[in-house]
Amino acid sequence: MKKNLIAGLLLFSGVLFAQNIEPKYEIVGKMVKATYYYDNGQVKQEGFYKDGKLHGKWVAFNEDGSKQSIGEYTDGMKSGKWFFWNNASLAEVDYAKSKVAEVKKWSKDGLANRN
Repeated sequence: MKKNLIAGLLLFSGVLFAQNIEPKYEIVGKMVKATYYYDNGQVKQEGFYKDGKLHGKWVAFNEDGSKQSIGEYTDGMKSGKWFFWNNASLAEVDYAKSKVAEVKKWSKDGLANRN
């Protein structure tokens, strides 16, 4: 019985200390700004919805807070230039109606075009 009580208390304390951070939504003009979080409290993504669709600027971050990607949506579709960062390079991706039109990769050595 004592072991069950200790196990139950440990389980209950784990539930109390587990972070489950809910997304934050706020009205900005005619759009809704959404912010999503990692369990550690860092911002995971933030951007806008218009009429229930992704719209406008969206930014994604790594768990350490460094920028992962930035780009634009138009009525739920990726559009224009998007940028994706990782440790060794930066990718510039041009979208047209959510389809990749062109990719450029930047590294410490320079530009490497990919079509």
